Amino acid sequence: MIRDGLYWAEQLKKKKISFEELLTAIEQRVQQENPQVNALITFAKEEASKQFIASNKLDETPFAGLPLPLKMLGQDKKGWLSTSANRLLQTNRASVTDHFVQRLENAGMIPVGQTNAPEFGFKNVTDPVLYGDTRNPWNLDYSPGGSSGGAAASVASGMFPIAAASDGGGSIRIPASFSGLIGLKPTRGTMPVGPAGFRAWQGAAIAFALTISMRDTQTLFYALRGTETAAPYQAPKVEWNHTTSAHKKRLKIGFFTTSPVGSEVSTEAKTAVQKAVTFLNAQGHNIEEISLSIDGKQLMRTYYHMNGAETAAMMEELAHSLGRLIQKDEMELMSWGLYQYGLKQTAASYIHNLDTWDQAAAQMEHLFESYDLILTPATAHPAPKITDDLQSDEIRNRLEQIEGYSVNEAGDLIYEMFDESLRLSPFTQLANLTGQPAISLPTHVTDENLPLGIQFMAAKGREDLLFEIGKIFEENQQFHLPAYYQ
Repeated sequence: MIRDGLYWAEQLKKKKISFEELLTAIEQRVQQENPQVNALITFAKEEASKQFIASNKLDETPFAGLPLPLKMLGQDKKGWLSTSANRLLQTNRASVTDHFVQRLENAGMIPVGQTNAPEFGFKNVTDPVLYGDTRNPWNLDYSPGGSSGGAAASVASGMFPIAAASDGGGSIRIPASFSGLIGLKPTRGTMPVGPAGFRAWQGAAIAFALTISMRDTQTLFYALRGTETAAPYQAPKVEWNHTTSAHKKRLKIGFFTTSPVGSEVSTEAKTAVQKAVTFLNAQGHNIEEISLSIDGKQLMRTYYHMNGAETAAMMEELAHSLGRLIQKDEMELMSWGLYQYGLKQTAASYIHNLDTWDQAAAQMEHLFESYDLILTPATAHPAPKITDDLQSDEIRNRLEQIEGYSVNEAGDLIYEMFDESLRLSPFTQLANLTGQPAISLPTHVTDENLPLGIQFMAAKGREDLLFEIGKIFEENQQFHLPAYYQ
């Protein structure tokens, strides 16, 4: 049996291991692995022990006191560091515990540390100036992805079976693909939000976790899912009572391997999807190749537009709290470029962009009237090397001058700034902007022994279909998990 989160929860419930024994074992694993991978930024053993002792009725929760790390980005626990991996905020501490972390704790989780992330979560690799590179446990020369790269490395290295994560454009699914893990991005509106940041990139960003088993993924989802009455986004409750099931049903699945933005897709990524198609056909499901009619490049431009506007609003709020203007040298150049781009935008253009998202969402829901699931590569390529430069000196030089650019010139530069990153992972952003649930499954390993995931998307509120398709692969030994779990 795989030693996933529910395995350890069962050991805790049956008193076969004490919390202190489990925490000590985790600490030893952290001491062994973290110096190599740089996944954890903090490790709060004493605080975790105190919380476990003070907690009531943990045996009645699904996870019974299981330690897990939070992401050092948007997952606040009162009194803990809340830096977003930014130098200006490096001593900032959370004044309240946010609703997502509270719900984790209600499910029996005990936060015990915080994982590395790129500054403000803008990258699909994890290399903040403040904390340094996180490395991939499969091969330390490679990145585990981002922005939940620290979370992915903490699980893939065997420190934790579950790590809290978040996904604003693929930030759970990309590191899942690069690190051989299961990565679910839930339907917009399903996970707890607040008491600040209710809109979270206008609904594009959502918190969840990285896992190693479908039962952990499913159990955690239903433990966290709920209705936040103050939340601006609410998920459709099509299977709220768990009455629907896809198991042993003939599913109709559409698939495509063409990049939504016209970039190259590796042979390995296409092979991963074709293997899945062959497997699913053998299981009796109906698989059809389809084409996507959505303009992926235009959709990405609206995504970067949102990133810029949200960054400008964030910096304005931070400047107000500091009582002074924010300076260029107080953030990384990518963040500065997005900030300056945001300052140039109009409210009207922002509304037009959100309308584009809504039109794309309508197209996707129409597609799901014909198909139960859509299959794609999770990423177009395996993980990049730590030394790979995802920008260029020419782009960096232009970013230094972005204050003098027109809004259109700045928008073109921002697109170029992300171009190499987008080439690696062009398949994940669609589900964020349209609100669909999507999952990366660890079904393929390349000839270079690097993992590469496949992605399934479903209609809003149909996580049950994603769980069932994941179980079909898992139960038929199609998963390739990190070495620690084999």
